[in-house]
Amino acid sequence: MADLKEIAEFLGVSCLQDRSITNALSIDDADFNANSIGWCSDKNVSKLSGLNEGVILLSPAAKSMLEADVRDLVYLVVDSPRRSFAKLLSEFFVEKEAFGSIASTAVIHDNVNFNPEEVIIGENVVIEKGCVLKKGAVIGHNSVLKSGTHVGERSRIGSNCTIGGVGFGYEPGEDGNYEVIPHIGTVFLDDDVEVGNNVCIDRAVMGKTYLGKNVKVDNLVHIAHGVEVGDNSLIIAHAMIAGSVKIGKNVWVAPNAAIRQKLSIDDNATVGMGSVVVKDVEHSTTVAGVPARSIQKK
Repeated sequence: MADLKEIAEFLGVSCLQDRSITNALSIDDADFNANSIGWCSDKNVSKLSGLNEGVILLSPAAKSMLEADVRDLVYLVVDSPRRSFAKLLSEFFVEKEAFGSIASTAVIHDNVNFNPEEVIIGENVVIEKGCVLKKGAVIGHNSVLKSGTHVGERSRIGSNCTIGGVGFGYEPGEDGNYEVIPHIGTVFLDDDVEVGNNVCIDRAVMGKTYLGKNVKVDNLVHIAHGVEVGDNSLIIAHAMIAGSVKIGKNVWVAPNAAIRQKLSIDDNATVGMGSVVVKDVEHSTTVAGVPARSIQKK
């Protein structure tokens, strides 16, 4: 629950009305009422005709499309309604996390570098020797950090993840049978990285598998040994990034994409949904298909 004037002040807008806001809902929700708050994109302004009450975040352009009426709707005009809505959710509707929370079932090696008062570690987590957890790190239930893994400030790992496991690297022996190549590298997650649930990020054979600042990884993603992902890139559900791939900054890898080993995906590129990438992707290029081909250059 929040006070409308408090919300308006938080968003830096003026509001003459006041009321208690008890729900943050989609404007499509049948329960949207006078005590609800939601947001509307410019393309969905027509949906507001079905509402008679409540509080709506919308852009100046969207507000200009509306005709004056007498409905009990309150409009908070902001430059980015969706981003502002996300911020108010975090401020008023999400329970604040209690750092310094370490589950009794967690197994943490004595040689782990962290301040117990600055992290959150869930149930049945295993953290092996040589790991580093920086301030604000959160490790979800049932996840495993293998030896030497580095988790940066404010970085988050979801549940059921394995970070730093041995990659799929084999070499045939003299008898022709495959033998595993020892992986003596690590995984380094920089600051503000977020990793979803059921994700595997493999350690490098040598050196490190690296995820840069503000990288976001969705559920069910596999990132293989020696991969490098540049700052502010997004790797979406079911993507497979093969060994030693180099991904630049501000790259979007869409769901179910697969990228062949040792390729380079340059800054600001987009890899389309379900694409199979078999050659390098140039700066600011969008590729899609099987095999992936360039369909647009920004």
